[in-house]
Amino acid sequence: MPSFFRIVLLMARMSTPLKLPTYGGQAVIEGVMMRGKKQLCVAVRNPKGEIVLHAEPLPRRVYDSPLSNFPFLRGLILLWDMLILGMKTLMFSANVAVEDLEEDGEKVEIGSGVMYGMLVLSLAFGIGLFFVVPLLLAHVVGRSINGSFAASLLEGVIRLAFFVGYLLLMGRLPDIRRTFMYHGAEHKTINAFEDNAALEPESVQRYSTIHPRCGTTLLLFVLVIAIFVFAAIGTPPLPVRVVSRVLCVPLIAAVCYEWIRFAAKHIEHPLMHAFMTPAMALQKLTTREPELRQLEVSIAALRAVIAAEGLESQPAPVAGSAALAPQPG
Repeated sequence: MPSFFRIVLLMARMSTPLKLPTYGGQAVIEGVMMRGKKQLCVAVRNPKGEIVLHAEPLPRRVYDSPLSNFPFLRGLILLWDMLILGMKTLMFSANVAVEDLEEDGEKVEIGSGVMYGMLVLSLAFGIGLFFVVPLLLAHVVGRSINGSFAASLLEGVIRLAFFVGYLLLMGRLPDIRRTFMYHGAEHKTINAFEDNAALEPESVQRYSTIHPRCGTTLLLFVLVIAIFVFAAIGTPPLPVRVVSRVLCVPLIAAVCYEWIRFAAKHIEHPLMHAFMTPAMALQKLTTREPELRQLEVSIAALRAVIAAEGLESQPAPVAGSAALAPQPG
């Protein structure tokens, strides 16, 4: 599944007196990445059944700069950096998955060149399939439609149909289904943490796989808001409209990022909760109920990043990798 839909932007809010950093997360291959304010940690279960941990500091030039607190601009910066971090942790999990493989006597490893190549391809795939192709189809089937809003609405309906259909199709693939289970484990772990529950698999399992700051919800808002933005652009020549779709995607995403932040802070308000519920319901397509073993992995990732940021007494993992003992199945 392209990383365009693996990147899960999850901004968590704490209800304790402690001023804790903002947490984000992402499901990877047989694992979960958790990100704090200064550190990220990824936990992956290797073929031997061990949980492998990797920790590294977040780039200070991104997360400690004044721009990271500037509305709208911070969305562009952080979303782009999350794409990079998401791809790096995805590649780490892929290397863990093939750690026992050898080719011509040498260990198989996926390099950074492959990572950046996949990032470019995934972005091109996402923008092409969900923005350019719907525009071209709407242009062909909607020639008789008058008015820019009607044309943009038709394009938006096609775009949403592509998006939902794509998620339904991907969810039928066994490997993607397991990734969706880790996505559910990530959400359950964050929900339990925010509720001050014990970070134990049996306790965490009781929580929901739905979270208001999920990247799936963000993507849905991007697709919906795009209808109104593209309607305002009107119907210039087709090449101009194609370029506008490509250039406007990051700007729309930055606006929607701010909305998700605001909505999540006020999710307990009845009107906001009612407004967000349909959007959050879409997460049913990108999450599945996890197994206890998968929750062990997501909990390990969250505990590691909490410890790395000095908010828990347990030893923090050093930058690099470490393996925990196999967990009972």
